[in-house]
Amino acid sequence: MEDQTKTELEAAAFRRLVSHLRNRTDVQNIDLMILAGFCRNCLGDWYREAAADKGIELSKDEARELVYGMPPGEWKDRFQKEVPPEKMEQFKQAQKSHG
Repeated sequence: MEDQTKTELEAAAFRRLVSHLRNRTDVQNIDLMILAGFCRNCLGDWYREAAADKGIELSKDEARELVYGMPPGEWKDRFQKEVPPEKMEQFKQAQKSHG
């Protein structure tokens, strides 16, 4: 596969993932972190790091907004639920296992 084609396919898959996460506001970031070891914030941070590698400066919030489809604070106010203590414990255990 040509590098350009591979890059285009990877970009399409990323856009689809972002679209999916924007539509699944019921899926909380902590659940993603517990199950997969990454969340929407991570995707935004990875995007910002990739931009920096190309000499493009994005703030953390600017990059995360590209993933959330709105300012992260607005998403949090609209969709983030309070984390029960047992879920926080699951998160801590998952962090230990992900090293």
